[in-house]
Amino acid sequence: MRLGNFATGIILARWFLGPEAWGVYGLAQTVLLVLLSANELGVTLALVRWEGDPRRFAPTVLTLSTAASCALYAALFAAAPAVARVLGSPEASAVLRVMCVCVVLDGLSQVPAGILTREFAQGRRMAVDGVNFVLSTGVTLLLAVQGWGAMSFAWGSVAGNAAALAGCCLAAPGTLRFGWDRAQARALLRFGLPLAGASLLALGVVNVDTMVVGSTLDQLALGFYVLAFNMSGWPVRIISEAARRVSFAGFSRLAETPGALADGFARGLGIVMTGTVPLCVLLAALAAPLVELVYGARWLPAAAALPWLMGLGLIRIGCELAYDCLVAVGRRRLLIGVQGLWLVLLVPVLVAGAGAGGIVGVAQGHVVVAGAVVVPVFLYALRRAGVGLGSVGRACAWPAAGGVVMAAAVTGLHRLLGDGVPALLATGAAGTLCYAVCVLPSLGHLRGAGRRAPAAPADNDGG
Repeated sequence: MRLGNFATGIILARWFLGPEAWGVYGLAQTVLLVLLSANELGVTLALVRWEGDPRRFAPTVLTLSTAASCALYAALFAAAPAVARVLGSPEASAVLRVMCVCVVLDGLSQVPAGILTREFAQGRRMAVDGVNFVLSTGVTLLLAVQGWGAMSFAWGSVAGNAAALAGCCLAAPGTLRFGWDRAQARALLRFGLPLAGASLLALGVVNVDTMVVGSTLDQLALGFYVLAFNMSGWPVRIISEAARRVSFAGFSRLAETPGALADGFARGLGIVMTGTVPLCVLLAALAAPLVELVYGARWLPAAAALPWLMGLGLIRIGCELAYDCLVAVGRRRLLIGVQGLWLVLLVPVLVAGAGAGGIVGVAQGHVVVAGAVVVPVFLYALRRAGVGLGSVGRACAWPAAGGVVMAAAVTGLHRLLGDGVPALLATGAAGTLCYAVCVLPSLGHLRGAGRRAPAAPADNDGG
């Protein structure tokens, strides 16, 4: 499905949509993601985390998530013209109103999707995602061919989410029941609102750059930046999103045993980093030839920001796994503090970066704040949760060493062989081989054969 999304993006960018339309889509997608981060008030995570039969309180969860989603959509519908003007794309108003129907559909699907996650029913979930992908891609391509521009993404998203809602209800029958229990609602909101706040801040961190570019630069620059950011997200979508389907549920089962949690987090981090680093290195080292090869020469300005955004993508993957671990052990207040600090520091840095260096300055500002401030804070938070710095370092050491060797090999071979398709294939294959040789000694630990690192004492005060 990721390959299908990748191919769809290529078709649209090369033949049907220019940078301006891509920028409008990027803004609408940003607003949608921010709303989705808080549309169910964080209460559906209780379906995964709480002990006991989740169907007992699922009707109250469904009522809360649906009511919150409808309220958010109504507010967005009214504010769409003003939001679009502030973000520098007045024509995005209609796209926002259509695309954000997905907020309501997502609110309705939260309970059946949460039950599937709790039960590790990823086979059924994959079937649902497959239906979503086929329908959303088909509608988007059909409308784009007919000249609908950015609106084709909006209607494609709505069609796919409607299919996903129907699929979730079939995969988890009997879960789409409304109900209300006041005591349950109070307990759910106490549990969920801090998580919704942290999630909203986290999505703000990831998407505020699009808003900054849209409001401080022109639509052409926004289109180039959105394309580069989407490319930097390929490893995140391929590896991190798949891992996060099960990481929270898995960490929740280990939360009461600090040693097991530390070992599980370290091995999980090692797995996602081992799979992610080679993708990030290839996209960073071969940014310009890959952008031109895949999307065409008119998109080459996007390549200047891509190497920096690949560094951000690698940091995001580690931070997202740490986020799930900290949620599982109940560090909700601490997460709000981390995400709030990240966002507060990021906004002025991105604005300054946009003024000084355009989209490259924005990308550089992202990496500076994430690497210099956020990573150390997450490491401190993990240490308080019982995950020692040594275990994190060991998990990342082999992928980091392999990435350095691979980057040197790819850079040297690229200079030697050039930009032709056979040359790029040979360069990528040789670099990947170098990386595989470097990380080979770590495979035993990734399988769980390594010795468990001593865990720090857990601090279970709730953050």
